[in-house]
Amino acid sequence: MLRRTKIVATLGPATDDKNTLRKMIEAGLDVARINFSHGNAEEHSRRARLLRETATECGRDVGIMGDLQGPKIRVRRFREHSVKLEDGAPFFLDSMLGYEDGTAEGVSVALETLHNDVAKGDVLLLNDGMIELQVERVEGTRIHTVVTTGGILSDHKGINKKGGGLSADALTEIDRQNIRLAAELEMDFLAVSFVRTGGDVREARELFAEAGGKGHIVAKVERAEAVANIDSIIDAADVVMVARGDLGVEMGYAELTGIQKKLIRKTRKGSKIVITATQMMESMIQNPIPTRAEVSDVSNAVMDGTDAVMLSGETAVGKFPVQAVRAMSEVCTGAEKFPLPAGRTRHRMDDHFWKVDEAIAMAAMYTANHMQVSAIIALTESGSTARWMSRIRSDIPIYAFTPAESTSRRVALYRGVYPVAFAIQETTRERLYADIFKTLLANELVEVDDLVIFTKGDLEGVSGNTNAMKILKVTDEG
Repeated sequence: MLRRTKIVATLGPATDDKNTLRKMIEAGLDVARINFSHGNAEEHSRRARLLRETATECGRDVGIMGDLQGPKIRVRRFREHSVKLEDGAPFFLDSMLGYEDGTAEGVSVALETLHNDVAKGDVLLLNDGMIELQVERVEGTRIHTVVTTGGILSDHKGINKKGGGLSADALTEIDRQNIRLAAELEMDFLAVSFVRTGGDVREARELFAEAGGKGHIVAKVERAEAVANIDSIIDAADVVMVARGDLGVEMGYAELTGIQKKLIRKTRKGSKIVITATQMMESMIQNPIPTRAEVSDVSNAVMDGTDAVMLSGETAVGKFPVQAVRAMSEVCTGAEKFPLPAGRTRHRMDDHFWKVDEAIAMAAMYTANHMQVSAIIALTESGSTARWMSRIRSDIPIYAFTPAESTSRRVALYRGVYPVAFAIQETTRERLYADIFKTLLANELVEVDDLVIFTKGDLEGVSGNTNAMKILKVTDEG
């Protein structure tokens, strides 16, 4: 059984040798993430080249995602590199304090306008929510707080405001430099951190295109504002990532699972791709097997319909990067064995379709779910037809036959879609079908006499031109 849910895994020091990368690809890696928050341009370029080279040797189409750092709001440095904050103690935050002058009394912050975003009674969460401060008053740039939940606070730890509302722009100057690097490295996906609205996504898309980038834009939902503006974000993005770290801090952990399910559902309904990320198998940074709770977490995301699940530190710096990918693959496959909820073909049944190729995709999947067919073959230039097909839940594999390597790498992220390199050589219908059957049989994807559904356009090489669907019986003639 083919695994339908895709795996994104982060590259880092633990994956810097070709043998490890090869084993990760063989274990099921579909898209490799390069995190611009760590490392420099030389390291990012080297990892991208190594991934491309290794994937080619493995005969696999593996996408690359560049993940922008974004305006992660952090404290600056302490004189002794860390302090212990006691419950009930006063503590201040001040952007005008010296960069390295932090003490147990207060510390500098990287956001110069932070004092404009808070008021008495607001709650600030530091170090992923481990430390909690309540604002007492604001005097100039200095924010006076009282420690309500103490602990050890060290250099450069993050700051969140409970409920959201911090005004930092989504793209920093460093992000703009990394957008140009992502375009130069021909990355297939560009992930934008801390987006607030669809406008943030569109700005990143414009900058990426200006730099020559042709990849898809991933909107990372990790702010409370992003949840409130999710419809505009889905509309502007190609992919939505449910980034549960900062999102859980800002929105509260109690509601996080419900928010995750809502975001997956809304993204799929909007015909876009969705990734579930953060701490999915965190224990595997140190251990060779996941916890039962982690297995449950991944399985639930799969059953909710996520296109992909993501590994972060587990593969970037963990002791067991290959085992982490393999375990993720096994859990996804196990979750996919269970029956899907009833009504799987109701997706967009009451909608009006404005695009011919989208209507053909929906018709193909409805037919596939009501007939004994072995596969769906989408002859596609851009991958859009395969993406629309993948929005309808089905156990039937969708093979995206495409001549474009960039399309192959992008559709590698789509749930239930598998890229197949295919260049049209024949002009007659009979010879085209014969070539398709030959490719399917050579790759052992179907058997002779199987029924398959085939979609294509009248004009070859024209993106967005799918306008025909046929039901064919596989033969080995010709």
